[in-house]
Amino acid sequence: MKPTTLGVIIGNRGFFPTHLCEAGRRTILKVLSEEGFEVVVLPESANAFGSVESLEEARACGELFKANKEKIDGILVTLPNFGDERAVANTIRFSGLDVPVLVHAFGDDAKRMTIADRRDSFCGKMSVCNNLKQYGIKFSLTDLHTVNPESESFRNDLRRFRATCRTVKGLKGARIGALGARPTAFNTVRYSEKLLEASGISVETLDLSEALGRANKMTSADPEVKTKIERIQAYTETQGIPMEALDKMARLGVAIDRWAKDTQLDATAVQCWTALEEFYGVVPCTLMSMMSDSLMSSACETDVAGTVSMYAMVCASGQASALLDWNNNFGEDPNKAVVFHCSNLPKSVFAEQKMDYQEIIAGTVGKENTYGTIVGRMRNGPFTFCRVSTDDANGRIMAYVGEGELTNDLLNTFGGFGVAHVPNLQSLLKHACENGYEHHVAFNLSQTADAVTEAMGKYLGWSVYRHV
Repeated sequence: MKPTTLGVIIGNRGFFPTHLCEAGRRTILKVLSEEGFEVVVLPESANAFGSVESLEEARACGELFKANKEKIDGILVTLPNFGDERAVANTIRFSGLDVPVLVHAFGDDAKRMTIADRRDSFCGKMSVCNNLKQYGIKFSLTDLHTVNPESESFRNDLRRFRATCRTVKGLKGARIGALGARPTAFNTVRYSEKLLEASGISVETLDLSEALGRANKMTSADPEVKTKIERIQAYTETQGIPMEALDKMARLGVAIDRWAKDTQLDATAVQCWTALEEFYGVVPCTLMSMMSDSLMSSACETDVAGTVSMYAMVCASGQASALLDWNNNFGEDPNKAVVFHCSNLPKSVFAEQKMDYQEIIAGTVGKENTYGTIVGRMRNGPFTFCRVSTDDANGRIMAYVGEGELTNDLLNTFGGFGVAHVPNLQSLLKHACENGYEHHVAFNLSQTADAVTEAMGKYLGWSVYRHV
């Protein structure tokens, strides 16, 4: 993923020591560089080491940000001393940017509280936040009210903020491809294109017949088809899979790739049950797994809102997301559940995996028409879960987000699966049922729930339940 670029505002108030701005600038830019950020900031040659206090300085900084609006993903306000609260708010207003804002304040040294070194950033941060609130500017806070920029606490604040910025930027302007109609039996994946569009998320549709028509026009001799077969075989174990099935997968995969490129898609949702199996003769799971593993999330059953859930966490973490069912209880433990799909999970979430046939519907359409699933157990470790849904009746987008852990509990089953431990799981399940959420949930093997929650709730204005 591209480096995150921050516009940096160094706050200043003239009757506090200006040398604090010089040292503060040097420290904050050093930490940002170490954490992999790029910055847009007034030059040090500007008044008081590139800090912002007067109306003219706020205008200059705002114009600098405006000139770099295509680059800037978020804004960091840092207060080496009290700072001028109006100048900070004006800078952001003048910039015209609508990006996440993080407010940071340096801490005072109790042994250096004379007029020569006293910061009062503790107090100044409250004044800055008050003005941002008055201006209608949304902002994020560090975990500690004042914090040393070189501390691990602040570095964690920066990492979380980066994930928030990436999620907001990724969702605003996202393009989701919907391949095929929603399967008739899956009322649960209904959604509102209009509500998504209002948040900047566009849906590009393609009829399944068009995709299959394009695939059927290709031959095994097509260079792109040959290359796709090679990539499938390199991606997963295909022993025992008929070459005819691999050829069908490859042709369909090339058709999807061309569509995604032509329409500039960020993620997809694909119809499966049971048209593809009956009328084409394979499942699309491997193709979807490969897309998801390359960070182009792909959800089955044309679950567009599920794709948005997956893609949000990809933006936050830079890691692949999977879409699963909250599928079964696990014995008598109320905080554990079996998560499962049949499956199209990305390769990177598995402990081990291989290609197989789809056991659930093979009895209906025949085993020979269901090759292409990716099966195995998910690897153990922490994860973030997320479910986005459009609440059409109330005209809003809602979501729930939380964290848990995939365990090593013994389980013998088929498909792609894992045993998930989520604290207070029964409360989460009640919330999901009472609010009409779908049975699908997106998993990402990262810990990014706070960043995703803030991106969706604070900056996109969605109704978000953060499960703890």
